[in-house]
Amino acid sequence: MSRRARVSPEQAGLPAGGGRRRTPGLRREEVAVLAGVGASWYQWLEQGREISVSPQVLDAVARVLRLSDAERRHLYLLAGLNPPTPEVVPGRKDMCDGLRRLIDTWMPYPAHIMDLYYNCVQYNDAAAIVLGMRPGITQNCLIDFFTDPLYRERSQSWERNARTVVAQFRAACAARPDDEGFREVLAEVSAASEEFTALWAERDIEDQGQVRKELSHPLAGLLVVESTVLKVPARPDLMIVLHTPLDEANTAEKLEWLASPEGRRGAMYPVAG
Repeated sequence: MSRRARVSPEQAGLPAGGGRRRTPGLRREEVAVLAGVGASWYQWLEQGREISVSPQVLDAVARVLRLSDAERRHLYLLAGLNPPTPEVVPGRKDMCDGLRRLIDTWMPYPAHIMDLYYNCVQYNDAAAIVLGMRPGITQNCLIDFFTDPLYRERSQSWERNARTVVAQFRAACAARPDDEGFREVLAEVSAASEEFTALWAERDIEDQGQVRKELSHPLAGLLVVESTVLKVPARPDLMIVLHTPLDEANTAEKLEWLASPEGRRGAMYPVAG
């Protein structure tokens, strides 16, 4: 009812006029006509009665009421249906600058941003120095995990984490079963790695979370970090991966040194940018 009151007849494409209105916005009957449903049924929907509701009808009502993506998903929840996959609001596409500031502020600890398909969108200097992120690789975190010899050489926990990486990617694929982007990544990594193919055949599923990583850096020695995947509701197409040093092997101090001018001079690869 609150959203119906916010939409004027003119905004809904109805002719102006029609006499004085006791309440602002659209009448129930007008929403029903515009959404292609019965007036009584729509009234029952507003009243929260036990009626059969389809996603198609809810989408039609959301369109008439000019609901945002967040409001549309909330409507699904109110109706007792699973909400649709979140979409990127056009006005939030400029958030990348703010997310770039976030991962740069995370220095001297590694951080990067991935899209839904694990393509690396941005990474900070520490991710280049520690994880070996650089222009010469595929820039897809799943494919590089299995095919980048530099990361494979540095990762002391590779075999333990490989199963988790594959299980988490399967969970992401399962949420979008018809997405061609996932199919393309799967085809490329399957062709490049028999190890991935074997793990994929086990059909394990795991949610994104925290992963312990043990890395052997040529300059600093053993580094023990914990990666955490964060999601921003306004940008559901992106994931932020932050690496936090654990209280082992003086990891925090070593990461600070690697990010210092002295440490950068000895790095094997130039930093990002």
